[in-house]
Amino acid sequence: MADIDLVKTLATTVAAGTPVLYATLGEILTERSGVLNLGLEGMLLVGGMGGFAATTATGNVFIGVLVSLAAGAALALIHAFFTCSIGVNQVVSGLSLTLVGTGVASYFGKSLVGQAAKDSFQSLKIPVLSDLPVLGPILFSQNLFVYFSFLLVPALFFFIYRTRPGLNLRAVGESPATADAQGISVAGTRYLYTIAGGALVGMGGAAISLGSNPNWQENITAGRGWIAVGLVIFALWNPWRALVGAYLFGGMEAFQFSLQVAGVPVSSYFLRMLPYLLTIAALVFTQWRLKDQTGRASSAAPSGLGLFYLRRERG
Repeated sequence: MADIDLVKTLATTVAAGTPVLYATLGEILTERSGVLNLGLEGMLLVGGMGGFAATTATGNVFIGVLVSLAAGAALALIHAFFTCSIGVNQVVSGLSLTLVGTGVASYFGKSLVGQAAKDSFQSLKIPVLSDLPVLGPILFSQNLFVYFSFLLVPALFFFIYRTRPGLNLRAVGESPATADAQGISVAGTRYLYTIAGGALVGMGGAAISLGSNPNWQENITAGRGWIAVGLVIFALWNPWRALVGAYLFGGMEAFQFSLQVAGVPVSSYFLRMLPYLLTIAALVFTQWRLKDQTGRASSAAPSGLGLFYLRRERG
């Protein structure tokens, strides 16, 4: 039985958690505006397939990323139209988006199944930092998707909690009527951040098909969109906590892979369940910690989440 390489496992943790992190951050932006989007799985698949197809056609991985961003944003725009303009139930619209996205990725990606990416984001060592003991190979020998996520998390935290547009975003999510009374466009804000969040989810798809797993397979996301939805709750709509949650998921994924490589005599089916079981356990723990003094579960969710707003309703 081979030994488990802890440093390599932790490096794989960061790489495996990054696609989920992008999807979680995108959903945080969307939900902060008061829009619930359960279509992340479909959006990840379309983003990953679009980016992979574009890279295959052009041989340019950066064009692939742009297509992934556009694909995620396009699906998010559809969701925003139905939920913010027409008033369709957000849960129904999101679930429909998952079905549509899964079908679109399956149909247009059929000819790509089994192919390796013509170009992809390979590990890129950062001079000096990559030579640091332990931290170097874990954090500074990754691909560009990982490095960009290192910048994105603090940037989003600062934007949401320390800027005027971030305050407006939170105001729309908490009380759209009050925000409207202050002259903030509720519909415009929700459209903007739903689309921006969708673009990040699309990038999460590219981070799989052009980054951590550069090939195309049916359902390559393996439920990561649903994991991201759960991690938003675990993160309490906070980008820093989202980073922790995504790496916990990535850690379990890397750990189960390391156990298989090491030849540990445990069912592979059980090992594949571990990341998802951990996510469920994390959600249960979070809800337990949120219980108020009466023993009832409280919520850190934006008060206006999932609610359709019409200006004439302003009282």
